[in-house]
Amino acid sequence: MLLDMSGAADVRSPKQHGPGSFEDTIKDFWASRPRRPHDGRKIAGVAASIGNRYGIDPVVVRVAFVMVTLFGGIGPMLYLLGWLFFPDERDQVSAAEALFGRGRSSTSTGFTLLLGVGLLPVTGVAFGGGWFGGGGWFGGTGFIAFVLIAAALFVLHRNRGQFNRPVAPAERPEHGQFTAPDMGAGFSMKDTGTGATATAEAPGAPPAWDPLGAAPFAWDLPDPKPEPPATPPPPAPMPPSPARRKSKVGLVTFGIALLVAGVGAAIGTSGETWFSPQHVIGLTLAVLGVGLVVGSFVRGGRGLVGLAIPLAIAGLVLTAVPFGDFKGGFGDIDATPLTAAEVQPVYQHTGGDIRLNLTKLPADAVVTTSISNGAGDTRVLVPANADVRYSCETAVGDVTCLDRGTSGVGGAPLVGESFGSDGPGGPQINLTIRNGTMDVEVQRG
Repeated sequence: MLLDMSGAADVRSPKQHGPGSFEDTIKDFWASRPRRPHDGRKIAGVAASIGNRYGIDPVVVRVAFVMVTLFGGIGPMLYLLGWLFFPDERDQVSAAEALFGRGRSSTSTGFTLLLGVGLLPVTGVAFGGGWFGGGGWFGGTGFIAFVLIAAALFVLHRNRGQFNRPVAPAERPEHGQFTAPDMGAGFSMKDTGTGATATAEAPGAPPAWDPLGAAPFAWDLPDPKPEPPATPPPPAPMPPSPARRKSKVGLVTFGIALLVAGVGAAIGTSGETWFSPQHVIGLTLAVLGVGLVVGSFVRGGRGLVGLAIPLAIAGLVLTAVPFGDFKGGFGDIDATPLTAAEVQPVYQHTGGDIRLNLTKLPADAVVTTSISNGAGDTRVLVPANADVRYSCETAVGDVTCLDRGTSGVGGAPLVGESFGSDGPGGPQINLTIRNGTMDVEVQRG
């Protein structure tokens, strides 16, 4: 009854009432949702708020965001939702609630609208391939990843929702509330029969009405001598903390991940095309992710982060650059053909620099050649008077072909023709260059 009269809501965790229902858990999660801290945040503090709320290392939460971005494509969407609906620890309500006048938030209205607009494209990326298709750089599905994250949050709140419950900052006094000011000495109330009125008397003057006939301050009596404060007893020594039992989650997860990687690599080498290096890395990262989630409950497995991060980077590079399309071994190629017959139709390499000098060709030479390089710089030198038709591209890196250039990731091929400073005439060269990564350059000698 007192709670109802004061307007306070009963937001105790379902754990305090017993298991509770599914609906109770959802309502309690919203009532006590994480608050984004001011300290320890990397961007907006969403990962740190979840970690602080449920007693999980924020690094584990950040790794989970990266993994659902790679496998489901929903990481940015979830982060923006947390930014919008998790209040700052200094605010009364979240940015989205403040937009509808539910309370005060330090996030400006314009920036809140910007976050809402940014939520639309990232949601389209997460579910752009349909509920059960597309999503993620490794071919995961956004819907499945979303369900797994929602289930993980539900389990976390059911088991740890009663701990670290956030408290909203006190609201400011509303209009009409009055706090009596400190009027100082000499302030008294007189009852004139028509109501009480306040009068201020000069400091040091006796009160207007004194039943004893003298001002109390005229009685010069000595003050009682205060007793000396008692010396507090010394604090009792703290008992030694019990030794924490070392968790084996990290070791077990590492063993399972190593086994999955080995079996996947063996199947891939036997001819099964699905078990490509990208998919094997994806399976290994999935095992590490499960181990990190389990370790967050039992306080273990933090060392798995150091293995998951480089694997994620390697998987991203392998996915962005199709190294399987490039063959020919490793090492540098440096060729200077003197006749058209010496120009090979294909110069192909998996890794290494390729340098092709065509300036020694005769004036009437007509050649067609292509260069395929997986990882490394490709540089071609053509005669100053040659008529060159070219197509140059690289998946990751810079392209400069006869004073034209592009740069970035996954750009379109640079196609064109150039007749040199003397116009049409001279050697005719048809050149096609395709790089996986690193730079492509075609210049005149």
